[in-house]
Amino acid sequence: MKFFVDTAEVDQIAELNDLGMVDGVTTNPSLIMKSGRDILEVTKEIADMVDGPVSAEVVATQADAMIAEGRKLAKIADNIAVKVPLTWAGLKACNVLTNEGNMVNVTLCFSANQALLAAKAGATFISPFIGRLDDINLEGMDLISDIRQIYDNYGYETQILAASIRTVNHAYQSAMIGADVMTAPPKVIKQMAEHVLTDKGLEAFLADWEKTGQQIL
Repeated sequence: MKFFVDTAEVDQIAELNDLGMVDGVTTNPSLIMKSGRDILEVTKEIADMVDGPVSAEVVATQADAMIAEGRKLAKIADNIAVKVPLTWAGLKACNVLTNEGNMVNVTLCFSANQALLAAKAGATFISPFIGRLDDINLEGMDLISDIRQIYDNYGYETQILAASIRTVNHAYQSAMIGADVMTAPPKVIKQMAEHVLTDKGLEAFLADWEKTGQQIL
């Protein structure tokens, strides 16, 4: 499973990238706003830092304007994935940008039908939003499972990019179902290393080691 980091904070990306935990990065207008940076500047810095795809999102709502914005974003670096919303206009933009040789991430997916349309339009990635479905008392993981089955049924190459991941259970369940990629905030990725029994075991080992009076260095 590929790990994408869902942030525009360069320092946080760099820390995880140094550990080999970054296969790509996803950004959106909200994350750019939080970073306080110029979108073109920060996207270029991130794209230069990581080897994998860096999603940069258009803000237009009409297809022609999305295509124009997408072309500009794609010029930032060779590893840019243009991010478009799952609307009819977004699907049109996806098809054009894909046919021009660009990676495209179709975002804000909330149904299997939408995911099927995105695959037909040639999306590189489809981003189903798990947490936001959970927020309205729907099971976000069911959507990941449904998309996985549909794509496998017909051999679609669009990669399932599990998004809106809020917990370590979201990450685990996405991996179990077979999502190709997950994108999560740095905090969630770090929390995946935590377990109460690990903490207790380490505490016991260190207590016993102290009693030996030995040192390794």
